Amino acid sequence: MIFKRFIPLSLIAASLLFSATADAAPISEIRVNGTERIEPATVMSYLNVRVGDDLNSTTLDGALKNLFASGLFADVSVGASGNAMVVNVVENPIINQIAFEGNGDLSDSALLAEIQMRPRQVFTRTKAQSDVTRLYQVYRRSGRFSANIEPKLIKLDQNRVDIVFEIDEKDVTNVSTIRFVGNTNFSDDRLRSEITTKESRWYSFFSSADRYDPDRLQFDQELLRRFYLSEGYADFQVTAAIAELSNDKDNFYVTFTVEEGQRYKVGRIAINSAIRNFDANVLTQDVEVKKGDWYNADDVKKSIDAMTDSLGDLQYAFVDLRPDVQRNRDEGLIDVAFNIQEAAPVFVERVSVNGNVRTLDKVVRRELLLVEGDPYNKSKLARSENKIRNLDFFETVDVKSTQGSAPDKTNVDITVAEKSTGDLSIGAGFSTEDGPLADFRISERNFLGKGQQLTLGTTIAGERTEFDFAFVEPYFLDRDLSAGVNLSHVTRDFQDESSFDQQRTGGGFSLGYPLSEYWRQTLRVRGERNEITDVDDDASRFIRDQEGERDTLAFSQRIAYDKRDSTIFPTEGLMYWLETEASGLAGDSRYLSGETGASYFYPVSDGVVLNVLGEIGAITGYDDEDVAINERFYLGGTRLRGFEQSGVGPRDISTDDSLGGNVFYRGSVELAFPIGLDEELGVKGHAFTDFGSLFEIDESASDPNLRDESSIRASAGVGLSWRSPFGPLRMDLAFPYAKEDFDEDEVFSFNFGTRF
Repeated sequence: MIFKRFIPLSLIAASLLFSATADAAPISEIRVNGTERIEPATVMSYLNVRVGDDLNSTTLDGALKNLFASGLFADVSVGASGNAMVVNVVENPIINQIAFEGNGDLSDSALLAEIQMRPRQVFTRTKAQSDVTRLYQVYRRSGRFSANIEPKLIKLDQNRVDIVFEIDEKDVTNVSTIRFVGNTNFSDDRLRSEITTKESRWYSFFSSADRYDPDRLQFDQELLRRFYLSEGYADFQVTAAIAELSNDKDNFYVTFTVEEGQRYKVGRIAINSAIRNFDANVLTQDVEVKKGDWYNADDVKKSIDAMTDSLGDLQYAFVDLRPDVQRNRDEGLIDVAFNIQEAAPVFVERVSVNGNVRTLDKVVRRELLLVEGDPYNKSKLARSENKIRNLDFFETVDVKSTQGSAPDKTNVDITVAEKSTGDLSIGAGFSTEDGPLADFRISERNFLGKGQQLTLGTTIAGERTEFDFAFVEPYFLDRDLSAGVNLSHVTRDFQDESSFDQQRTGGGFSLGYPLSEYWRQTLRVRGERNEITDVDDDASRFIRDQEGERDTLAFSQRIAYDKRDSTIFPTEGLMYWLETEASGLAGDSRYLSGETGASYFYPVSDGVVLNVLGEIGAITGYDDEDVAINERFYLGGTRLRGFEQSGVGPRDISTDDSLGGNVFYRGSVELAFPIGLDEELGVKGHAFTDFGSLFEIDESASDPNLRDESSIRASAGVGLSWRSPFGPLRMDLAFPYAKEDFDEDEVFSFNFGTRF
């Protein structure tokens, strides 16, 4: 039953109205007819008319309008019978329930949240039309521009109605074609790679970038402007951005009209300072812009940021640094001047955090390098935003500064959008190291909204069984002091590598604290019982000698320097670490060990990142104790691609058992790059070379079956990684080009995990 039109039957009953020019008689009474749920007194309260008022056309017309404006009635008539005002009403029905039919892309709850009408409310045609319009907007926002929505009204007894929205969602209306007009220096394909809107492809079901979004189109214009400015086209502008919908509403055709303008090189560069007794030449090293290079607006911005940081380090907290760009069109040059002025002191007045529903304000605030009362510093504000992003609690983080209550005060407004940080999962996958695997895991990275980390899980794999519990309080005693506790029980099958099984049960405590903004130290104590079991009868004598239980109580420290731009997906910066461990106060183990290494990320170009890693480590026993096999280092697998897990190092060639080693070094040079697919898909290509060696054990080297060589092993290869909706996936092909004849190589490695 379709929506009926509620037509006022007496809006034209002019014969019942008095002429406005006639003599007006006072109203003797007001009679209300037709009410069911609504009390007559309620109707009269909307009239704005009282007994004794003049009964004329103006009074009646005003009463009629007031009743319709209340939204309670489908039809109203107001007239006169003698000196009495007669009001006849037909009440709007009450909504019994609201239902949606045919919707699959959007759930009932999601659609209900978008509309105004609710059960037990009064139904009005205006609200219904408004809700239909809103639902169309919701479907268009999700890319379904051809969706059809038909509301239906089902009458029930007692003047109640059910409302049913019959929805034909149709297919998603995708962006079929993106064209550019006016571009001569860059191809359409090159410009398409710079914007977020993408053309529809067969693999686009992994992404929503091929759906038309007006806001995204606006952002794409800004991205095009940034790109051209970074290539020297300082006069570039987008003159039009049009999205045309096909007649069948199945596709959008997007056209950008651009004016590239002239390309400029950098001419003169100057740093002008109005600060008394300050030599501006000390900032020359911070200037990224080079004379004779193509003009790049990004380099200008980087120069400003670097100079602002340097000025802050030199105790010039309040400066105004602005670039002055002068075009010389005849010579195709841009002169860049960095003008430094002393600025009035500005202090942080207020810091506000918005958008956090579950996460406590203090979790965000404690990442800030600026608090109320501090001198305002743009560089510190940018680093604070990056620290909040690194929490990985939020989908988006937006940090802005706004004018405070006075010219020398500024407010810092932080707006975040939370994302899920908990995981209750059942997992399945396969690893070339562990074989088939399944896990059950409960983890929460933002426990109770306090930023605490809680993990409880188990993993069962072909080569490994693990049960673990861990809890970390990142701000113990409300200080930048992380405290953690962990318990674990791990059983591993090393039969293929070393002819034994290993069982490790233990736990530990850790305490971490900052030494400076980028340096951090962590202290740990752990206790562990390690058992070597199921040693094969034909195993190496070096393995058979290790069978049995060993207890370990060890103390360790780790100091790390981390200046990467992101701890999640780094593209730039350096990380260095030094870790030492000692055991011997209790238990059976007596050893000292140390590891140190560094990993450097360098952005070669947009989307292309070079990572260089190096690490060395050594362990030695004392008090006449040898280093046990479970305490040695192992090399291979993901730590040295091209070789099997434990495929490198000392080996008993008579049994082919890997024995581990006391000294190792390894390095890696890897280039990650896009392969032409949408960035949103998270697919990257990799080219790499790995190298390293593992050597030296305490047993006698006189045994003819023991091979222990310190020569370098190296491999080169390519890989493919994908941050898929089903979990991380990585495939590598690595070919050893330097190895010993007793090493175990592995050309192909594949790691995949999924959670559902």
